[in-house]
Amino acid sequence: MFYKRSILPALQAHMTKKQVTVLTGMRRTGKTTLLRYLMEQSDVPQKIFFDLERLDNRELFSEKNYETIVYALTQRGVQFSEKVLIGMDEIQLVPNLPSVIKYLYDHYDIKFILTGSSSYYLKNHFEESMAGRKKIFEVYPLRFGELLDFIGLPYPAAESTPFNRPFLHAEYQRLHPYYESFIQFGGFPEVVLSENEADKKDLIADILSSYINFDIASVMDFKKSETAYKLIKLLATRIGSKVDISKLASIAGLSRHSLENYLQLFEQSYLIQTIPVSSASPDREIVKAKKLYFLDNGIASLAAELGSGAKFENAIFNQLRNWGAVSYYSMKSGQEIDFILDRKIAVEVKETAALTDLHHTARLAQNLDIETCYVVGRHPTNVFEGFYWGGGIF
Repeated sequence: MFYKRSILPALQAHMTKKQVTVLTGMRRTGKTTLLRYLMEQSDVPQKIFFDLERLDNRELFSEKNYETIVYALTQRGVQFSEKVLIGMDEIQLVPNLPSVIKYLYDHYDIKFILTGSSSYYLKNHFEESMAGRKKIFEVYPLRFGELLDFIGLPYPAAESTPFNRPFLHAEYQRLHPYYESFIQFGGFPEVVLSENEADKKDLIADILSSYINFDIASVMDFKKSETAYKLIKLLATRIGSKVDISKLASIAGLSRHSLENYLQLFEQSYLIQTIPVSSASPDREIVKAKKLYFLDNGIASLAAELGSGAKFENAIFNQLRNWGAVSYYSMKSGQEIDFILDRKIAVEVKETAALTDLHHTARLAQNLDIETCYVVGRHPTNVFEGFYWGGGIF
């Protein structure tokens, strides 16, 4: 069964273009499923799919003479006098592939659809050789609305802002159990579709292990995988906190330069994301430190024993980032606003929200000339104007 993703319309629109369509993201976010669906739905008569985890396929595209590759494909019945649709899965496994694709793209009428698990690889190998010839689509774990789609629960259609629905207790009762599951186990498709909590945990552990042993090991010394795992656990305990490079480096036993390299790798390979501060007055605010979040709650929960509030804040971050640019606000006094969305909306996150939280956020938001403020809560014990239940952000 194919479950539609929110990224699908953009992918389908790009299928009509000559440019190479590249899907990237963390392992097991559904890239291969999307690739196969796009190929099935295409009206191009000639289609051929290559799983590059197969050694024979990797050997084919490792040929130094690119016309030899063309000849091998003609032996399989491909007629290059007509348009060809070629899908390739796990392109990071063939180091020279960007050059091969560039040659074939320039000399033949081929539409390529590619998937790769490592953004780090793609951004460092594709940017120059494929300049102007490709568009990269990032595939993330499921949004909360997508999770509801996967399990067959209807929810209100998206509008121009996430904060567009009044709180309804009946809707809270209907969706609350699924939102709590999203907070605990995140949005990897296999995890969402698994009904057993023990199975969910096993799947998340396997996803994290694959990430470290394949994606991370592919761009660093394999012996450093243990260091990477320890650092991931350390970072998970700092969700929602400012990243203090010197302190983290000292705790991890790494040089500042090494730690920065790890953080860059984790961010480019879709494990974490750091967000900047919103600044209206640089001389009064902390303008350098970024805050850190994990791009899947299940991975974060597995990596460390997180408090309930940290899990909830991380979930809200992942919900808001689908709606625009996310930053935060902080003053030297220590007063903060958890999230600023598109520099227009101030969002404070509280498991149990109070009207005083909204008033405090509104006062701070005046420093950024922001008038629209919300307090996003997990438990709707106090419902007031400006309160928004987290499970209503789809």
